[in-house]
Amino acid sequence: MNDVPVTLHQGIPPALRGGGFKAEQAKADAIIRYAAKVKDWPLLAEAVDRKIEEQAEFVRWWDENVSIGWGGDRSKNSDTVFLKRSDAESATGISQVQVSRWRKRLDDPGKYRERLIAFACRKADLISAENFRALGTGDNQWFTPEQYIEAARAVMGGIDLDPATHRLAQQTIRAGSYFTADDDGLDREWHGRVWLNPPYAYPLIGQFVNKLLDECASGRVEQAIMLTHNYTDAAWFHQAERIAALLCFTRGRVRFYDENRNECAPTQGQAFFYFGGEHAAFRSVFSEFGFIR
Repeated sequence: MNDVPVTLHQGIPPALRGGGFKAEQAKADAIIRYAAKVKDWPLLAEAVDRKIEEQAEFVRWWDENVSIGWGGDRSKNSDTVFLKRSDAESATGISQVQVSRWRKRLDDPGKYRERLIAFACRKADLISAENFRALGTGDNQWFTPEQYIEAARAVMGGIDLDPATHRLAQQTIRAGSYFTADDDGLDREWHGRVWLNPPYAYPLIGQFVNKLLDECASGRVEQAIMLTHNYTDAAWFHQAERIAALLCFTRGRVRFYDENRNECAPTQGQAFFYFGGEHAAFRSVFSEFGFIR
């Protein structure tokens, strides 16, 4: 087969040409700065997620279409003609070095997301990365709607402990005992039937998940239901999934609320993890909210 000449824009989507991709990234950065400044957490999360998704799409395109070396070459196993790296860099305004940085960061997108959010908050002189609870169910001003708490209570027969909570949340949860950020639930034993809505900041979420798994293994926790975002790419998610008896992936997103009863909608779906022996009860009750596996 004859070689196919590669022109500057051959194989480069129009949206990536002439700095189009860089412009979209700059737009996302502007929204992130604005959202952090006005403390619009859902908008901040949406902008960060979109920025990461765009970078991931760009890296996939680059890996599939751009030559590793400076010259265009042909794969030994296909008729694909790769773009010259220099041509791709010139057309998109993105260097191979930048693509490599994104590829490395995207190896752990959950951690990368937390870094971007924490950086935006620091730039806006807001709360620290350690206290920022990543725009989700674990934020101490975002509360879980009563219907999900009552579902957990129905499955387990009660809630003995809520180890990562806020005192206002207890108006709905009404756990036998609970730990707030001031109590540091990671340093205490957990017992009985546990409702866990962990803080989402890295590395706190992984620490709380590991704590729950350890307490279940010890036998001190008899049953537990944990609510998180569906971060299926995160290591802690896979660790919990291996131990959990069942999971419920929600149909749509949980509509959380703040201390003033304002609705706070996250930018992604959620998952409920069940640990315990009441499999039929969990299936029966939580199938109302999504599919069970």
